Amino acid sequence: MEVKELESALEGVLFAAGEPVAVERLCLGLEVDRPTLDAVAQRLMDKYSYDRRGIRLVKLDTSYQLCSAPEFAGYIRKTLESRKPARLSQPALEVLAIIAYYQPVTRAYVDQVRGVDSSYTMGLLLERELIEEAGRLAVPGRPVQLKPLKIFCAPLVCPVWRSCPSCPTSPRRAAR
Repeated sequence: MEVKELESALEGVLFAAGEPVAVERLCLGLEVDRPTLDAVAQRLMDKYSYDRRGIRLVKLDTSYQLCSAPEFAGYIRKTLESRKPARLSQPALEVLAIIAYYQPVTRAYVDQVRGVDSSYTMGLLLERELIEEAGRLAVPGRPVQLKPLKIFCAPLVCPVWRSCPSCPTSPRRAAR
């Protein structure tokens, strides 16, 4: 196998693996001896550095791996950070639905509706900026009232939202 073909094969194997690949495994798969593999790998490392490519070939203890170039870490982080929005857990969706339906509510009211402690979940929703403080209730202890952000509510202002049953008016609702 030619050196150029060997470089391409090594590059393809390491890219497809996505994790470190042992030198022995590479030697077996590419049908070359260790000194040849090391020479081809070194040539690729130099080529990536010289061309200022976005990837690097890294030699670990007994393996090789393709990695992104550290000088492009900022671009990579900025591009991939918001690629997939984090999904909400079932408890978070429950709490968010209760807050959206009965807004504004206190943590104690949400706990009463759900039957379990919701403080961690509410903290998570506050951190993700899906809910916000809507003032304090004028009762002893002055508990914080929470409501969903307008960004969350915007898609809900539609005929489906208007068709929901109205909130119950009871002494409990007034005590929120």
